[in-house]
Amino acid sequence: MAIILICSCTSENKKEKQDAGNPFLSEYNTSYNVPPFDKIKTEHYLPAIREAIKKQKKEIDDIIGNKEEPDFKNTVEAFSLSGYLLNEVLGVFNNIRESNTNDTLQKLAKEIAPMVSLHQDKIIMNAGLFKKIKTVYDKRESLKLGAEQNRLLEETYDKFIRGGAGLNDKQKKRMSNINQELSVLSLKFGDHILAENNFFKLVIDKKEDLAGLPKALIDGATDAAKEAKMENKWVFTLHAPSIFPFLQYSEKRELREKILKAYLNRCNNNDANDNKEIIKKILNLKTEKAKMLGYKNYSELVLAKNMAKNPEAVYNLLKQVWEPALKMGKKEAAELQAMITKEGGKFKLEPWDWRYYAEKLRKEKYDLDEEQLRPYFELENVKTGLFTVANKLYGIKLIPKNDIPKYHKDAVSYEVQDKDGSYLGVLYMDFYPRASKRGGAWMSNYREQQVRNGKDVRPVVTVVCNFSKPTAEQPALLTYEEVSTMFHEFGHALHGLLSKCTYIDLSGSSVTRDFVELPSQIMENWVEEPEALKIMAKHYKTGEVIPDALVDKIKKSRKYGQGFATTEFIAAALLDMDYHTITEPLSMSIPDFETKTLKAIGLIPEIPVRYRSTYFNHIFGGGYSSGYYSYTWAEVLDADAFDAFKKNGIFDQKTALSFRTYILEKGNTEDPMILYKRFRGSEPDIKPLLKRRGLL
Repeated sequence: MAIILICSCTSENKKEKQDAGNPFLSEYNTSYNVPPFDKIKTEHYLPAIREAIKKQKKEIDDIIGNKEEPDFKNTVEAFSLSGYLLNEVLGVFNNIRESNTNDTLQKLAKEIAPMVSLHQDKIIMNAGLFKKIKTVYDKRESLKLGAEQNRLLEETYDKFIRGGAGLNDKQKKRMSNINQELSVLSLKFGDHILAENNFFKLVIDKKEDLAGLPKALIDGATDAAKEAKMENKWVFTLHAPSIFPFLQYSEKRELREKILKAYLNRCNNNDANDNKEIIKKILNLKTEKAKMLGYKNYSELVLAKNMAKNPEAVYNLLKQVWEPALKMGKKEAAELQAMITKEGGKFKLEPWDWRYYAEKLRKEKYDLDEEQLRPYFELENVKTGLFTVANKLYGIKLIPKNDIPKYHKDAVSYEVQDKDGSYLGVLYMDFYPRASKRGGAWMSNYREQQVRNGKDVRPVVTVVCNFSKPTAEQPALLTYEEVSTMFHEFGHALHGLLSKCTYIDLSGSSVTRDFVELPSQIMENWVEEPEALKIMAKHYKTGEVIPDALVDKIKKSRKYGQGFATTEFIAAALLDMDYHTITEPLSMSIPDFETKTLKAIGLIPEIPVRYRSTYFNHIFGGGYSSGYYSYTWAEVLDADAFDAFKKNGIFDQKTALSFRTYILEKGNTEDPMILYKRFRGSEPDIKPLLKRRGLL
């Protein structure tokens, strides 16, 4: 016994030393209490997550073991407050894995994901805990709860029901196994895309093959070649700042074809990074899960919680947009083919020709070349302009802070203050592509806003992008689309930073998928407004404000190309819906299923779907399964909502305060349509969206 006692004490002493050296397991001693990124090491995550799981288990046991009659405070609120440490650790781990990953982190994620999934399932499927939650839920009418408390109770009860709390023991075990397997499959899916993006390189060694390319793009390709240790060559990649300008400007048709085919065939090459079988497994597991919970398909399970409510509503919306968009897309294709023929081309328009000839036609129609705009959209000027727009709308200030720990040297950090100087949160912004960062752009939280122990815990928010890098000769100059993306993601950030909720489950962007894009998409509208453009668009060399003539060209051309843009997007949304409305295990091959869907809707071959299945990360690696439509649903909301700003003035304080009060501050504390109608006075109309896109 003595030996055992000594060993036990030694083990405990060793654990205490390990815990003492783990930044997650002690109070942060950093500015604004942000995670101490400079001290967090890979080996800290697993012990911290294990300790956090252990701690939350104790918190749950305390709720179940409480001898008092279950009520809102000792059961529902206590459950919401549990797991704080786990949220903190996962908030850091998941964000770092997305923005600054490595092989070790990717391997670790495949160990952590099923562990966390199992832990969460054990909580949601705990019969004793659910019994207490249900007891409170069943007497909710007599509790006289406030709106936010009532919303939390309803959402909590629904989380348990949808999580499998009502299943029998055998079904619970199967459900937990499904969730664990899905957690790993989605990670593999995303890892494969990252590997494919980093693997392909279009290497050019003849100067004549650079014909048509802007100097800035060539400079970027020179830098990429140096990074790859290739002398006297130029390297183009599948990252957005490289491939899309190449497709727009390269005069070498065979090279445009080569790079676009590589892009479209990502994870579809029957190699180690192939995603086809992963997709099939994901779909079949989700279908099984939905049926276990009493739904016909996975889409019904998802949409029951969204504003759309059911697949029929989504298909109806998409059809209303699809038909005029396809008509416009066919018209645009005919115009591009006519240009090819006029120039003496003997070939049929192909997907790798579209952006090239569309850019030429835009220049011909509107005397507007995207490269004319870039000098006016220097990243720092755009960022300053964005912050000014936010200040004019909501009175907030963003103050650069160099003393805040950062997770990567490229990230920049800001303290966000309200108009009265009070502290709102911390914002990180991270702009440039790197091999350790996944593609695209997103907003996320390292910490979400909530009230804890009577204290308002303010959020730590991050905005991550993949924009054009600065070169040796010039600063980062953005495309018009990149400017819109910055405004979009900042809109998400505002949703997190301005949150004024009590419970973490309801705060910030914790809203339905088809409502979460409203705060982001409405911000894009200011990019098109001359009054806002004049604030941020200044020539990087001369400081000259963008001239009225150029602003007028932007305004006149803003509906140009909407046939292509809308069609490629809606095709992806319909593909997502078709995948998630299957009612039986999928036996058809993924390419055949994709082809069947795109043929059925009549997508013309000149326009590729925005996301082919094997790299459709939104729905197979992220949280947008049966939810990609939400960008269009939210665009109906944002087009209708922005009409209020247009009517009253784009910086009208009364309208901005109303939007902040009823949308940005409220999170998921009430039904989103109720919140929207409080702001707007009525339900949204689809006509402003169709009018904006020139599809009426």
